[in-house]
Amino acid sequence: MADNGSANRAANRQHRQAQHAARPRVNTTTGASDKGQKFINTGAGIGAGIGAAAGNFVGAVGGSFVPPINVTVNNTKHQGGARGGGGRPHSDSLLPAPEFGSPAQVRNYCNSLRAAGVMLSIEVAMAAEIIQGVLSAVPDPEGRAFGSRLRARKVSRKMRKSADALRDAAKNAASCYSTFQQEFEEEINRVRHRARKPAQPVMNWAQQ
Repeated sequence: MADNGSANRAANRQHRQAQHAARPRVNTTTGASDKGQKFINTGAGIGAGIGAAAGNFVGAVGGSFVPPINVTVNNTKHQGGARGGGGRPHSDSLLPAPEFGSPAQVRNYCNSLRAAGVMLSIEVAMAAEIIQGVLSAVPDPEGRAFGSRLRARKVSRKMRKSADALRDAAKNAASCYSTFQQEFEEEINRVRHRARKPAQPVMNWAQQ
């Protein structure tokens, strides 16, 4: 009987050890199993790789596309209702209200248009590269060797032309203000000289 009891206890011990080994180990600090933690680590590595690849792509495209003019960012937003004189609010617009009551307002509008054109041209040029890469992965229905690339290139070419048009709009905005200064130079200088007229010395007869 003693031998049978010892054998039963040994069998029960082996059974409990087998069940304990089959259970997933749980991290006492986080409560996550090793398998779940491995999946989390793998997912984090994949996400980091995608983020790094996207960063490299944006850096490469941004470095290859350099606008030929300086950027003057004007992030002024007009809040509230419409101004007097029939102006409409431009809180959601990249440009200020088209009010040209002074040379300063003309300069502000042209600079805002130039900055918006440069910014949008860079974004659209990047979008052209992205859409070409996405469409190049679509199989050609006729099975041509380079059919997918040719179709994608035709589509992205139109978007690149849009980016070029936005860049030209930025150039023309700068030229617009330059032309304004040339055509209205007399009026601008007349007020400018009058405003900067040097003060004449005045004799103070009280100091004797």
